[in-house]
Amino acid sequence: MHGYSRTGKQNRFTGRRLATVNSALLSSKKMDWCTPQDFFDRLNEEFGFVLDAAATDKTAKCPLYYTPETDGLSQSWDRGGAVFCNPPYGREIGKWVKKAYEEARGGGHAIVLLIPARTDTTYFHDYIYGKAEIRFVRGRLRFTDEEGNASDPAPFPSMAVIYNGGARNE
Repeated sequence: MHGYSRTGKQNRFTGRRLATVNSALLSSKKMDWCTPQDFFDRLNEEFGFVLDAAATDKTAKCPLYYTPETDGLSQSWDRGGAVFCNPPYGREIGKWVKKAYEEARGGGHAIVLLIPARTDTTYFHDYIYGKAEIRFVRGRLRFTDEEGNASDPAPFPSMAVIYNGGARNE
């Protein structure tokens, strides 16, 4: 059904029944979209990450990482090298994008966000568009659970947002 269902409502001009979008596809309830290892490995080969700014003990991609308990939003991301961040995708995502933007303003190390490609959001226009390199991911990522098991393709497109992309430290 492509995420649409029929309702009993009709368009008052055409008389056709209206389709509604399946709300689960647009929900922000699932926030823990774990990064596929192969996707991370390709970025890590390019940037050499030292910090995973939004992880759990099971999902951390780098030896240095912040968990919900250590709160990456309240910590400095300046740990001597590039930062990877696949933040929670709920309503707080704008705070993570703003944090990455602010951390990058001092120059220095690359910061890479893996986030949904939602170009209609305020945070996209305030902190990404014209301020970072944007790499749209072709197709839909197959995120994993905490054990590394792939899920169905994501119900949204993704993008890698890169601040200070040319600043890899060897």
